[in-house]
Amino acid sequence: MSRLKDVFAKKGKNVLNVYCTAGFPQVNSTLPVMQALQDSGADIIELGMPYSDPLADGEVIQNSSTIALQGGMTLSLLFEQLKPMRNQIHIPVVLMGYMNPVLQYGFEKFCADAAAAGVDGLILPDLPPFEFETTYKAIVDRYGLSFIFLVTPETSETRVRKLDALSSGFLYAVSSSSTTGNEKDFAAVEQYLERLQHYGLNNPVLVGFGIKDQDTFSRACKYANGAIIGSAYIKALDGQTDLAATTRHFIKNVLG
Repeated sequence: MSRLKDVFAKKGKNVLNVYCTAGFPQVNSTLPVMQALQDSGADIIELGMPYSDPLADGEVIQNSSTIALQGGMTLSLLFEQLKPMRNQIHIPVVLMGYMNPVLQYGFEKFCADAAAAGVDGLILPDLPPFEFETTYKAIVDRYGLSFIFLVTPETSETRVRKLDALSSGFLYAVSSSSTTGNEKDFAAVEQYLERLQHYGLNNPVLVGFGIKDQDTFSRACKYANGAIIGSAYIKALDGQTDLAATTRHFIKNVLG
């Protein structure tokens, strides 16, 4: 059983996926931050690959990407940092990023290096489903990686079902059609999540965008298998030197 499937099999509800940016707050912070997240109770780590034009990300994550890139973070360096990852990180790790740097690196080489490092899955929001299905899915499958698509409140039922069929690991339910880190009307989010729940999807559903504390986490988990926290955690890390204590305090405030 894959690490992602294992998490949802053992813990069907209240799954906490935390996003961190590779190379933030310092270029060599990647593994220490991941270790701190695992030690503090995160169930999944979503590791952001810094990119200069991250379309779905708000100001906080954009800024963390800029800092990481200025510090010298590249995909080659990231895979170098991740080589010893599985000696210490035992929870699922999903890489999140954009197609441009992945294509420059070489899609198959990227998948091969990700799999060799022990990465479990990929989130590439700007890879359209048609291109994924016809060109890239075979490569992703060859290296045993899960691929996670995003759906929004505006996604039709037909398309949700299509993206669910193409996804493995989980389905990423974006809470609204905006960038990460923005305030959300959570009553509207709950209606949308309830709708997804009624579809009887194949994959577990994790909710992202706007989840930042115990209240939003528990409300999201009411209608989904768990939630993804990104901007709030990046904000908490900014300027901190004691990554373990900062992370422990942050996760405690989310899980209660």
